[in-house]
Amino acid sequence: MKKIIFVSTIAICFLAAGGYLLFAKEREPSYVTERIERGPLVSTVSSTGTLNAVTTVQVGTQVSGTIQKIFVDYNSPVRKGQIIAQIDPSIFNSQVEQSQGNYRFAVANLSKLKAVAHDARRTLERNRQLLREGIVSQGDFDAVEAKFREASAAVTGAKGTVLQARGAYKQSLMNLRYATIRSPVDGIVVSRNVDVGQTVAASFQTPTLFTIAQDLTKMQINTCVDEADIGKVVVGQPAVFTVDAYPEMQFRGVVSQVRIAPIVTQNVVTYDVIITVENRDLKLKPGMTANVNIEVMRKFSVLKVPSSALRFKPRENGVGAAWKVTMERHGKNGASGQKIFLLKDGKPDPVPVQTGMSDGLYVELVRGKVRQGQEVIVEQTLPKKKAATTGGVMGPRF
Repeated sequence: MKKIIFVSTIAICFLAAGGYLLFAKEREPSYVTERIERGPLVSTVSSTGTLNAVTTVQVGTQVSGTIQKIFVDYNSPVRKGQIIAQIDPSIFNSQVEQSQGNYRFAVANLSKLKAVAHDARRTLERNRQLLREGIVSQGDFDAVEAKFREASAAVTGAKGTVLQARGAYKQSLMNLRYATIRSPVDGIVVSRNVDVGQTVAASFQTPTLFTIAQDLTKMQINTCVDEADIGKVVVGQPAVFTVDAYPEMQFRGVVSQVRIAPIVTQNVVTYDVIITVENRDLKLKPGMTANVNIEVMRKFSVLKVPSSALRFKPRENGVGAAWKVTMERHGKNGASGQKIFLLKDGKPDPVPVQTGMSDGLYVELVRGKVRQGQEVIVEQTLPKKKAATTGGVMGPRF
């Protein structure tokens, strides 16, 4: 009996040790790795902007009136000087006739007053001679001289009236000319804000009737770049962007201007960056939202690792002396600075590194005891514990 108990105890000990080792083995962590590669790396600054025509002209009116005719519509190509709308000219024609009549009357009145002044001058000269001969008195001469001066003043006033009438006449002619709305540039009508019969008033602010894009084959993106990235952006850098209308296509542009005026929105400071874009096939349209990546730096052959490798930190599971040694080494070497973990003999081996530029997914390795092709750990997984099973031998029922 004692022998049976002794053998059973030894068997139970072996089973417990095997289960413990099996359980510990199952809890050994596993790692996801990627190879250190050598290749090109591009650093970009991302932003969102709006496509606009390089030159957009808002066509208004300088006179008030009722729209009588409209000769163009949306998307109509126009030439410089082409008539695009007509304001009812009836009132302006009446003003021209009225001002023209006033001008002619002023000219005629000036001629009349000049004749009176000329007659007064001759009378003054005769009386001056008669005064020398003693035929007329000084009082009579002074009266004639006063009439001459009065006639001369009337001529001067009449000249001013002529100038006023001529100015009013020219203004009425100009208003009549402004009643015919012409295109100031060659381009395409992108918006029309009036209809036939609508009354426009130009009393305080010039109303906008049409918006004309001068040349849609060349467009620009107005994008706002954060103050943290604006120092990297300079004129001449290439840019790649996409629009929602063509998600499968990439368009290219060039940074043409970096404006120094800050734009503050809810305490966030940004700067306007202008990107010039070719649009020969007219696929891009004003107002489209562009997702822009500005290339600020490019290197063609560098050692690079995934960004996740720099964020990786091993997690201790409390099993195995070798694992504890690795964690102690990690703590000693990882007190400061950047590091990555190489997979060495199935365990993470920390290696201090110095990094350079990044494209968001990969980071350049500037210094460090690493080489191309080594496995770097990017993720660690711990297997879940197996659910404990319980059971027993059913004894006899009492």
